[in-house]
Amino acid sequence: MSVVHEKNLSSKQKALRVNLDKSIYGSFAEIGAGQEVAAQFFKAGGASNTIAKTMSAYDMTFSDAIYGETSSKRYVSQERLHSMLDHEYGLLKERLEKKRGDNTLFFSFANTVVALNYHKNNSPHGWMGCRFQLTPGGDYHNIIIHLTMHDNDNLLQQQALGIIGVNLIYGCFNYYKDPEMLLVSLMDNLTKDRLQIDMVHFDGPEFKEVDSRLMSLHLVKYGFSDVALFGPDGQNLQPFDSLYQKNIVVLRGRFRPLINVHLDMLKNGVKQYLREPDVDEKNMVVVSELTLQSLQEDQDGDIIDEKDFLDRVDILCSLGETVMITNYHEYYKLVSYLSNITKHKIGLIIGYPNLEYIFEEENYTDLPGGILESFATLFSRKVKLYVYPTRRDTKSIWTCMKFNPPMELIDLYRYLIANHKIEDIYHYNPKNLDVQTDNMLDLIKKGESGWEENVPPEVSKMIKDRCLFGFPCVVLPKKEN
Repeated sequence: MSVVHEKNLSSKQKALRVNLDKSIYGSFAEIGAGQEVAAQFFKAGGASNTIAKTMSAYDMTFSDAIYGETSSKRYVSQERLHSMLDHEYGLLKERLEKKRGDNTLFFSFANTVVALNYHKNNSPHGWMGCRFQLTPGGDYHNIIIHLTMHDNDNLLQQQALGIIGVNLIYGCFNYYKDPEMLLVSLMDNLTKDRLQIDMVHFDGPEFKEVDSRLMSLHLVKYGFSDVALFGPDGQNLQPFDSLYQKNIVVLRGRFRPLINVHLDMLKNGVKQYLREPDVDEKNMVVVSELTLQSLQEDQDGDIIDEKDFLDRVDILCSLGETVMITNYHEYYKLVSYLSNITKHKIGLIIGYPNLEYIFEEENYTDLPGGILESFATLFSRKVKLYVYPTRRDTKSIWTCMKFNPPMELIDLYRYLIANHKIEDIYHYNPKNLDVQTDNMLDLIKKGESGWEENVPPEVSKMIKDRCLFGFPCVVLPKKEN
């Protein structure tokens, strides 16, 4: 049976439909921005059919006494959310399973949020989750999200929180067969200038086929967030928690496929980054970044080939990489985002052609201050560009020292070089300069030899074994009995 996304339903209509379904019954625990989600169900009518209990342990001592202390000592955290769900769902089952477990779908909803303060100088965000059954007496499922709130008014933030909470609970019971639709429905009656979702996690028997990496891609593709992050294990990470006050190194690429050049850039770029006096290796995170634009450019039009995306990610994750998907085509936007997370030095590893792109003024016509406005963001923070050389005209190797920016930008470029904002990657394998990713991809698609030597052995094996990037695998005919 196909699932239909009922986009025009209001929050009140969704809450009322849940309330009128007498099989759905559960508890609400909300910390930090009022009990806005539970309030939506009370206001809709018939809430006694749905709500077993609502509570809010605002005081830290009370919260620790109920849910236990968190190892991070942070109350707005995924760890705290999980402890809330564990406690409340366990209590619900303990007290009500014998009485009505045979005909009830139990759920526990929880959130822990920091809303806009009186001085309006904090960063409002929160964790929200729902633990729920899909069959009476069955195993539970979890859907966890992290959200940031952008309304410049506390009451509006509380309203937005109430809306997305209703969307989450309604989606759990009505859209679970289509996780992508469930994800899209979370933003019903909301806009991304009010609220964004930068992490989502599905767990439970019904979601065993859900790919967390695709969910990350969907967050950015649908505009719910400008950034999504996941680790080498493929599990979604909350960007702020994972990158907070870290030394961050980013290598941007299409990685279609990942070749030796990429690894050489990363290895030697990171090596130079670690020589900086204000960089702590133990506090470093290395990130491979894919932009939404690069994923679209590789396809026809705006359609993203999800298999192609996963093929790239499989390779990156197999090499232990942390992968970031962003909607930041311009480097200054990426730096602006990362600089709000960390005050430590950020390293950007780029190829020489990207240095040329950064200094092309026509790329900044949408900014009132043009290229100078972008540079104020890109270079005013603790940021350094590490530039990997390129070979042109078969002989000449082009580096930062050979780069000739437009005449009006020459003095600015010299200033950036003199102040160590831009630096060549000095140690590199000259053989890599003759290798082009697109040429390797063309050879792979044609099944011709010559590409293997330019690709890491484990990557070459994956491409051949799994027929990645259009590699023409030989399908053996079935043996006749």
